[in-house]
Amino acid sequence: MADRHRDDADRRPPGSARGSTARMRQDYDAYAARYDQETSIYEQVMLGDGRAWACSQARAEVLEVAIGTGRNLPFYPRDSRLSGVELSPAMLARARARAGELGRDVQLVEGDAQALPFRDAAFDTVVCTLGLSSIPDDRVAVAEMHRVLRPGGHVVLLGHVASPHRPLRGLQRLLERFPAVVGARRPADRQTRQVVPLLCAAGFTVLYRGRTRGGIIERVTATK
Repeated sequence: MADRHRDDADRRPPGSARGSTARMRQDYDAYAARYDQETSIYEQVMLGDGRAWACSQARAEVLEVAIGTGRNLPFYPRDSRLSGVELSPAMLARARARAGELGRDVQLVEGDAQALPFRDAAFDTVVCTLGLSSIPDDRVAVAEMHRVLRPGGHVVLLGHVASPHRPLRGLQRLLERFPAVVGARRPADRQTRQVVPLLCAAGFTVLYRGRTRGGIIERVTATK
């Protein structure tokens, strides 16, 4: 697989972002052993065929940002050349094990979505599912996705966003505060964000936008 890493790999975010990123890494390291079991229930209820849809959009040189434990790996086209980046070493170890079980050739790299360790214009497709809501600075992460895409390349996003319906949006705000209220041992997750404005600000052109589950789950494709 061609070397797509940057020569100047030190692209660390500024101080405050580094602190929150370090906390997020620790949280997901602690959560990794429970992630697959707890996420599978959420997926059945909320995502439906979302992972299969997102991966079906992938073409040629593909980067998955925040690949987690590799739950998308079974769904990618077999002819795609796949790389994945993940902040948490414990999550990444599970992705490596899953790739081995599937016999899937994947370049898996530990790294920060806010400072992707890849050179400019290295990929044809960037995929991110359920990842942006846990990245401390999602604006910077989207800009990084734009940077590593080739001209004409596509980004494919699947995740939860702020519902247009006030009662559901109120429930989402409660869920954002839920871990702190009950002391639950799971990472923080921002439910009430919006993705499309970030894409437009980074220079993407949105091609498709669809919502399900009361507007909570959003599927987006955009091109550079």
